[in-house]
Amino acid sequence: MLGRMNQDLSLHQRRRAPSSQELAGIPWLDALLPPERERAVRALCVGDALVGDYVCRVGRPVTYWFGVVEGLLKMSTDNEQGQTMTFAGMPPGGWFGEGTVVKREPYRYNVRTLRRSVVAGLPLETFHWLLDHSIGFNRFVMGQLNERLGQFIAAREIDRMTNPNLRVARSLAALFNPVLYPGVGEVLRITQQELAYLVGLSRQRVNEALAALEAQGAIRVEYGGLRVLDLAALRSADFAQVADALGTGARRSRRARTAAALALSAC
Repeated sequence: MLGRMNQDLSLHQRRRAPSSQELAGIPWLDALLPPERERAVRALCVGDALVGDYVCRVGRPVTYWFGVVEGLLKMSTDNEQGQTMTFAGMPPGGWFGEGTVVKREPYRYNVRTLRRSVVAGLPLETFHWLLDHSIGFNRFVMGQLNERLGQFIAAREIDRMTNPNLRVARSLAALFNPVLYPGVGEVLRITQQELAYLVGLSRQRVNEALAALEAQGAIRVEYGGLRVLDLAALRSADFAQVADALGTGARRSRRARTAAALALSAC
């Protein structure tokens, strides 16, 4: 009964004080002086988000600056034709929406959870107080804005790509951005279905692309996630062309094995 009541509550109603372990996963706290950190910690809250929860919605007023403590989020928007464009996936350690918070504008995008997640929020007024008083916080936010601009430009490029392997490679490279997502490290906990949601491809096609990228030595598929072995390769167009050829060969090989198996079963 209690679990059912918790599901009926909004994410805002599920907010609570962060634990010491959750605070340790917030990267910008280390940039603050002790009095600044104390004020920020008092204001911070976290919420236990369910699958499909909205963290931000188009047109809603901004109230918090958000970050991902655990889980995976998707930032996207819909165009006039009803097509969805994904701007970014948000793995652990990522903070987002600083441009909207700085300008105090309504959200121009939706952010939803792809799995159960823990989302942190810094109230709008505390964010602006830190901007006015903390050099370390200003440097962190400036770094975020600079990286985010590059990320959104890359997202536009990915959205126009017709090579599936290239789309998957670029999307993975974006998720392993050490500035925006310092909590990821070398291993990203993600399922193929979640990656398919972010890339905009079928789960089967994402699986084929991952096999090709793994064959080329850029990633290793592990239980429950992916390990990046060569981040520079994921960002290389030449690499993606080679990976595409490998993927085509792998698909032909699978078709040949399937035909052989059918032939044997008919004997």
